Amino acid sequence: MTFPQDGDESPASGQLTADDANLQAGIRDIANLVADSRPLPELLAEVATFAVGAIPGADGVGLALLRADRVDDMVEESAVSAGFVVELDRLQYGGLHEGPGVTAALTRRTVLSGSLGGEKLWPRFGPRAGRLGVHSALALPLMVGDDVVGAITAYAFGKDVFDRHAAELGELFARPAAVAVHNARILAAALALTDRLQEVLLTRPVIDQAIGLIRGRTGRSAEDALAQLRAISQADQRKLADVARDLVEEAVRSARARTAPRSGV
Repeated sequence: MTFPQDGDESPASGQLTADDANLQAGIRDIANLVADSRPLPELLAEVATFAVGAIPGADGVGLALLRADRVDDMVEESAVSAGFVVELDRLQYGGLHEGPGVTAALTRRTVLSGSLGGEKLWPRFGPRAGRLGVHSALALPLMVGDDVVGAITAYAFGKDVFDRHAAELGELFARPAAVAVHNARILAAALALTDRLQEVLLTRPVIDQAIGLIRGRTGRSAEDALAQLRAISQADQRKLADVARDLVEEAVRSARARTAPRSGV
């Protein structure tokens, strides 16, 4: 793994101006995403795309939203800007559990490599990336306060593509990106909770009806009747509400059959 030194050659002023403009455009785009309240997967994909423009030299970017309490399954949601990034991020997060994004998230610092094929820090990931024709990586932790919420990994096909200038621009981009990702995650969680609560409100009456039917037939308590419903739900691998609805509908059909007038013989 290589890190740019203070004596590294600075980019030309014209390139600096263009890079700064691309960074500003990326940050503006992120602000617009937040204002639009995009769904989480869509927002992550957009941020990954914007990162390609904001980080000089990037041929593709992977963005991973990470779970703080999981090592073996650390990715909660992910997005890529290009197809070749899919395999690289799958390797580092899902298969090998090593790579620039993993290291950036664990160390909470920017990580650079200009020759992945010979990178000693990632003895399994590096050679595989090199065989895929990807030789440079710049990884940035996405941090909100002291919490790491994710990581951005920029990849390039050439060697030694990313320098200190690229790292600095990437870090400037990562700050608003982290806030956008964090807010989108909170919004997605709130919407999911709202959906679950709405489902409870819609399904609770039919569950109560099914409990009443079981109690009437068996004389069991409400707790025992609910336990019976749950046992059926688990055995059939069906939702509790669906089991209750079938029970109620069957009781209604039976009642109608009993009360229906019969034709004479």
